[in-house]
Amino acid sequence: MSKPFTGVKILDFTQVFAGPFSSFQLALLGADVIKVERPEGEDSRFTPLSKEWADMGMAPSWMAVNANKRNLTLDLKNPTAVEIVKKLVLDADVVMENFRPGVMDRLGIGYDDLSKINPRLIYCGVSGFGREGPQKNAPSYDGKIQALSGVMSITGHEGDGPLRAGFAVCDALTGMTAAFAVSSAIFQRTHTGKGQLVDVAMFDSTLSFLSPTVVDYTVAGHRQRQFGNQAISRKPTANLFRVKNGYLLLAVNNEGQYIKLAKTLNRPELYEDARFKDWPSRIENETAMREIIEDALSTNDAQSWEKILEEGGAPCASVRTIDEAVAHPQLEYRDVLQTVEGPKGPMTMIGSGFKLAHGGGSIDRPPPTLGQHTDEILAAAGYSAAEIAKFRADKVL
Repeated sequence: MSKPFTGVKILDFTQVFAGPFSSFQLALLGADVIKVERPEGEDSRFTPLSKEWADMGMAPSWMAVNANKRNLTLDLKNPTAVEIVKKLVLDADVVMENFRPGVMDRLGIGYDDLSKINPRLIYCGVSGFGREGPQKNAPSYDGKIQALSGVMSITGHEGDGPLRAGFAVCDALTGMTAAFAVSSAIFQRTHTGKGQLVDVAMFDSTLSFLSPTVVDYTVAGHRQRQFGNQAISRKPTANLFRVKNGYLLLAVNNEGQYIKLAKTLNRPELYEDARFKDWPSRIENETAMREIIEDALSTNDAQSWEKILEEGGAPCASVRTIDEAVAHPQLEYRDVLQTVEGPKGPMTMIGSGFKLAHGGGSIDRPPPTLGQHTDEILAAAGYSAAEIAKFRADKVL
């Protein structure tokens, strides 16, 4: 069974995380993604968190979002390289880039230029703030958008100041938004026959994922504050609790779950005591309730309680480290972790976050080395071996 985007050709000029993460989602689903890099490679290939991998130009964080892609190097400041791009666009379905608005236009390969060559072309530009407005030319990074969007203001513990999320959450949300936007444009083209400009902004994308919090303010005037590890339900038993040698996240959000928690902990006072008779009373007496729960939990470790409470009907989870998370047996059944041959042998990577009954996402080829498919891509576009050799001599590639 073919994958959903088999036959779709994408020229991918994106860099770092948000853009490459987006094209990676489409590559997992069968799109032929040609990643175009400058001859010396993009900076994120050389992220120095792991010197051994960075020295090879294959930093793990770069590989994580570039599997299944082919790689072509071009110096886009060279007019000949621009002509090569225009030739490749003739049979391309999608162009993706995440430069500041106007950069590709100045190179002569922006939407207006390329859509004249190929009217069916879908051109996706990912930027911090989109193509209109006073911030359209402002540089953008994940931390900056976390701060501007309000994400940091509602993350962390009250009194401790704002807190940044532990991963590039705005980049990830933007990348997934862009993948959905491109998918929508591809589908729309099936009944209009027309390509179009797809304008994706990090600021917009992040706010769209914050919609419950935003609308709680715009409609009801509620300004969310920091609630630490408490769930959005604001139930006091949907929070982080101390256990023996660690922490346990309880996700007890309704009356049935609360009674099951109390019974499994063998603490009948949690429902017999008038202080805890209902949710308003439990919120008012949260400190006393927490003391009872943590006293009970102090007798065992987090993963033991996780098993006991889950079996008792009280949702919870031990706080796992990344290495513990990827070792969870549930993942064996979901094909989330996939093994692919890397530059130093087999390596485990993350595939799609969903499954399809037919032709779902999978990692079928390892992340490419710099320029690995240059000759192959240019030959398929009609260039001879002599022409490709001249491009190299002229430092076009």
